[in-house]
Amino acid sequence: MNLVSIVGSGGMGKTTLANQVYQDLKGKFKCRAFLSISRNPDMMNILRTILSEVSGQRYADTEAGSIQQLIIKITDFLVDKRYFVVLDDIWDVDTWHVLKLALPVASSGSIIITTTRINDVAKSCCSTPFSGVIYCIRPLDMVDSRQLFYTRLFNSEEKCPSYLKKVSEHILKKCAGLPLAIIAISGLLANTERTEGPWKQVEDSIGRALERNPSVEGMMKILSLSYFELPAHLKSCLLCLSIFPEDSIIKKKVLIHRWIAERIIHTEAGYSTTHELGERCFNELINRSLIQPAMTDKFDRVKSCRLHDTILDFIISKSIEENFVTLVGVLSLTVGTQGKVRRLSLQAGKQKELIVPEGWVLSHVRSLDVFGESVKIPSIDKFRHLRFLDFEYCDQLENHHLENIGMLFQLRYLSLLGAKKVNKLPEQIGLLLCLQILNLRFTSVCELPASIVNLKRLVHLLVTQNVTLPCGISKLQALEKLRLFSVYSQSFNFLREFEQLQSLKVLALDFEDYNCANRVNVENVSKKAIIVASLKNLGNLLSLTVWDGPEFVRQSLCPMPLSLQKLEVLRSSVLHVPNWVGSLVNLQELRLDLVGVEQKDFYILGGLPVLRCLTLKIDVREIRNTSLTEEPEVKRVIVCGEVGFPCLRIFNYDSQHAVMNLTFAAGAMPKVDDLQIEFDPEETEFLGTSGDFDLGIENLPSLLKIRCVVHGYVDSSRVETAIREAANAHPNRPTLDLAIRLQLQRFIITGFLRSKHSSFTGFNSLLVRICISQT
Repeated sequence: MNLVSIVGSGGMGKTTLANQVYQDLKGKFKCRAFLSISRNPDMMNILRTILSEVSGQRYADTEAGSIQQLIIKITDFLVDKRYFVVLDDIWDVDTWHVLKLALPVASSGSIIITTTRINDVAKSCCSTPFSGVIYCIRPLDMVDSRQLFYTRLFNSEEKCPSYLKKVSEHILKKCAGLPLAIIAISGLLANTERTEGPWKQVEDSIGRALERNPSVEGMMKILSLSYFELPAHLKSCLLCLSIFPEDSIIKKKVLIHRWIAERIIHTEAGYSTTHELGERCFNELINRSLIQPAMTDKFDRVKSCRLHDTILDFIISKSIEENFVTLVGVLSLTVGTQGKVRRLSLQAGKQKELIVPEGWVLSHVRSLDVFGESVKIPSIDKFRHLRFLDFEYCDQLENHHLENIGMLFQLRYLSLLGAKKVNKLPEQIGLLLCLQILNLRFTSVCELPASIVNLKRLVHLLVTQNVTLPCGISKLQALEKLRLFSVYSQSFNFLREFEQLQSLKVLALDFEDYNCANRVNVENVSKKAIIVASLKNLGNLLSLTVWDGPEFVRQSLCPMPLSLQKLEVLRSSVLHVPNWVGSLVNLQELRLDLVGVEQKDFYILGGLPVLRCLTLKIDVREIRNTSLTEEPEVKRVIVCGEVGFPCLRIFNYDSQHAVMNLTFAAGAMPKVDDLQIEFDPEETEFLGTSGDFDLGIENLPSLLKIRCVVHGYVDSSRVETAIREAANAHPNRPTLDLAIRLQLQRFIITGFLRSKHSSFTGFNSLLVRICISQT
């Protein structure tokens, strides 16, 4: 057992460092978890998350009657396994005393990393029985400070103009080696005129707070400078993030919807939509280092963000000062008498029940957010001017809480995502004439009221598969996104109206029959024909996702809308790539499930002129869903220059349940820089007795990143060696993310975490490289 506790003040880079170590080593562990604990931890939620992550169970399947029962479940699962767990931001010894009960000490070779600001917590983490080691993270020295500062602003120190060198050195000294301060001030200077005068003003404004005390006090001074430099609309965009509890992962699209619903941002010249302006505002906050990227998509576009707790403390103080947000339930805040509440965030901590104080004026509240199961849902009729209502995963929400929802005549955004106790919407919902976004995913609602068709401004309608939609859908002429509905659960009248939704851009369809499983249904054949004909007439469709529709995919769908840019076909394995796919000349992203793949399939796919991302999942087990009676012969497929793929950048090939039969020849996929492969060595004919495993990776000229997952029941060392050698031999020296998913593994633990006597030399240099890489 190896335990390291990283301790230091806020903004030193504890989380950044721990996360990088986790990313570097997690591929060696089947059981792993990264948890943010925070100041007011919900121990039940934290332990459920640990169990979910280390065991691979869905979070919803981890329910237990008590904390003690969860601890027993986790220890029973981990007792004979090697695991890697990071517990970030522990604030008190009592919290650690609970968490450590779930982590077996006897698991040889396991790793635990904790981070904390409190020395006593670090000492407790490293005491018996774990006997770990404390690493006191220190401020950066001047060399590392310069590297971080100049790289973020100029890409290198050499590119800094000579007339800015002196003032830059003065600014760096005042940052006192605090990474968060350097990042924040570089974000401010990146948007400041690059002349000595404005930079000198920034230097003078900082004062000497950080030099005297490199902690929160000095950081607040720097953050104040960054905040007051923002345009008015960006200040409001930033303050909206004070609504969320500490350590929240905040989805970009929900944040932008909030800004739009509250009219914090408006369409400006140069932007075709308000959403585009929202994207720019989001990116601007990231570029200024006021918010941190959390998760990215396959194209490395940021999809969610989080706040450093020091920055969260700052914007909370500003929000309260300006009466921008009213927080109820945050233990570190004292809530006084409120005159006019504008935005209300209810955050349940360890209280038995959180109630909105009586006497508050709620008629002008613009947004209402509920976090935590012990919040008592306030009466909706008190919020007459509400524009944004988020009940996401609010387990205590029931049908009767929505009875007066028709009175919210200004409501633009309503999310009931994950509110499982809600199984019926009131007919009054049709009175929400301003509603633009309605999210009913993962609720128990099975049928929408007929009045839903009165929502003429509705842009996004998100439902769960088996929801029945009413007739009259053609009235929703503003609808751009509709997902995910079951075709066979709908009436014929609904399906016939469907093609009139000419504004539709994003569509997800489910072809599973929830009523007549495993039985041929003549009625469904007719419904499928209607929906296929409708799709051909949706001329503005950009994205189509199809679930459980192999027969649908096998049909000739030409001509599909030429506008289609994204096509995902899930749980719908077919023998080969359908010929009609080759007609989708604007397709940029494609996901297909196949029983097998042959050379002709790659000629069809390679001919798509603007395809950027291709995902193929090969599963011979799905032969039962085809007309074949036996498994087809597996042939080697050679991908070479003449196959095509002129624009492909990301190629994901999952042959976990089939033979890895691909070989890349000279000139193959000339622009692919991200290769993702999954396979089982025992299923692969190219893994000979000598351990050779050659995909021809060296023939992908633009390759920069390889992500490989190995499955099976054999020793992984030969495969791992072959893959690493292939990556090292490539002239571009691509990064390799290798994950072993074998039942019997021989793990390799390298670096400074090998034992409690590990050397921590070079941690700060590592931290600088991490911070630079996140620019």
